[in-house]
Amino acid sequence: MKYKMLVLDMDDTLLNDDHIISKENKEMITKAQELGVYVILASGRPTPAMLDYAKDLNMENSFMISYNGAVITDLKTNEIVFEQSLTQEQIHTLYDYSQKSKTHIITYLDGQVVSETNSEYIDVELNITGLKHNVVPDFKKAVYKSAIKCILLEEPSYLKKVEKDLKATMPHLSICMSKPFFLEVAQTGIDKAYSIKILAEKLNIQQSEIIAVGNAGNDLTMVEYAGLGVWVDNVEPELRDRANVVVASNNNHGVAEVIEKYILG
Repeated sequence: MKYKMLVLDMDDTLLNDDHIISKENKEMITKAQELGVYVILASGRPTPAMLDYAKDLNMENSFMISYNGAVITDLKTNEIVFEQSLTQEQIHTLYDYSQKSKTHIITYLDGQVVSETNSEYIDVELNITGLKHNVVPDFKKAVYKSAIKCILLEEPSYLKKVEKDLKATMPHLSICMSKPFFLEVAQTGIDKAYSIKILAEKLNIQQSEIIAVGNAGNDLTMVEYAGLGVWVDNVEPELRDRANVVVASNNNHGVAEVIEKYILG
């Protein structure tokens, strides 16, 4: 068998626009798992917002990458096998930057989304994750310890300019877009590819034996790292030529197509 690991981004890749795994995708994932392929969910989502999907896919013998690569969870034992956070100081610096750049900022503490502000873009994250929103009067006071990641949020065309500036201002941090209005920030060197590499070494799987499927900027490192890098058809236009192949969109069972062609075929 050529491919032994299939890594799947969730939102806008595995999940359709209604945040559902289609019957077609689910059936093909089951077939891949029956062949002994490790199916790994790799998402910017917090861990709790991924668990029901993993359960639905019978992934109890697999692993899950959450927070854009900052956390790896062993689903068999429920143990965290890797975790890398931003320091409290780094988060406070990001907060200062968000004030200067006039963007919203959120982080995750004690299973909640923490921010000083409300916004339609924060509402999207709340809707995706199902986490409680803790609106605090003083962000820095509320963030009294390290946290996994932060997201800066604003209107897409403006946030694109912020992304460029933030990368120049804080080149040591891991910065990427997961949605046009989500600018994600994690600790130095942390991304999906980094965690896939850790997992592959743990499972004795070669880089050439990995397929990674995504649609957005936060998937780019894993799509370029994998032996076969795949975009679904709804990929952001500027990324389209950065993968080996493009398959059907998230609403047309692109993941099922990948499995049928490259794992079963």
